[in-house]
Amino acid sequence: MDRLDEVRLFVAVADARSFAAGARRLGVSSAQASKGIARLEDRLNTRLLNRTTRDVSLTDCGRAYLERARGLIDEFDALDASVREVRGPQGLLKVTAPMSFGSTELECVILEFARAYPEVSLEVSLTDRVTNLVEEGYDVAVRITRLADSSLVARKLGEARIVTCAAPDYLQREGRPLDPSDLAHREAILDLNLADPTLWSFGRGAGKTEVRVHGRLRLSNAEACLAAARYGFGIARAPAFAAAADLRAGRLSTLLCDYEPEPMPIYAVYPHARHLSPKVRVFVDHLVRHFAGTPRWEEGWA
Repeated sequence: MDRLDEVRLFVAVADARSFAAGARRLGVSSAQASKGIARLEDRLNTRLLNRTTRDVSLTDCGRAYLERARGLIDEFDALDASVREVRGPQGLLKVTAPMSFGSTELECVILEFARAYPEVSLEVSLTDRVTNLVEEGYDVAVRITRLADSSLVARKLGEARIVTCAAPDYLQREGRPLDPSDLAHREAILDLNLADPTLWSFGRGAGKTEVRVHGRLRLSNAEACLAAARYGFGIARAPAFAAAADLRAGRLSTLLCDYEPEPMPIYAVYPHARHLSPKVRVFVDHLVRHFAGTPRWEEGWA
């Protein structure tokens, strides 16, 4: 391990506040990270990190060293990138995305990208868990949410309407709700991915209203909720991209369209870097081009 590797380890561990997370980010073991930083501290004859069983924190010298170390790593990465730019994007690209959106909308996009850039290897994780890009070593995440202030860079890909729907046989049996307040007396199918699965919002701006719903089925993702709705168990809510196939086929019908809530924005996000790597830049550009205009999932039913 050379001096630059030791400095890179120090930056990763300091940013993650964890030897394990910093090591994972660089693909080495915690023991290697610990030994590398110990060698760096021995050479500098000063302690950069305070270590406890639960936490890692910077010393005063560590904070000063970290600021300069980041600049050094940025410059070195820029030097590498200037050479890679000539050869084109290459290397491992780690991407994470929500399960529903990934399985319905991203698979073909990612395969098209893989075909266009054969020097890029792809590792794609579909999960509804909110990942920490820096600690877990991801290059890009697709997120469907209203982003809070963050150190991440975000590029908007589009918007996802939230639709309320039920099976035709359920509506024939129970009747069609005419107002959001009617849902308080109906069987709702609850999505556990929501912060509060029992609180459904409708309308926009001054006309926004919230309804407390109830139901005996609490399921872990949009696909499961839509499957339950198809079987006539009640009324579900889901992003339009997840429900589109059922709506086109008539297996589900939309409800309360005049009270539709604000759509959820869809973003590609990635860690801030002074010199963005070619593989990240071309991948995000590829996503932006693909999702420009009217979304494919809106066709044939809206």
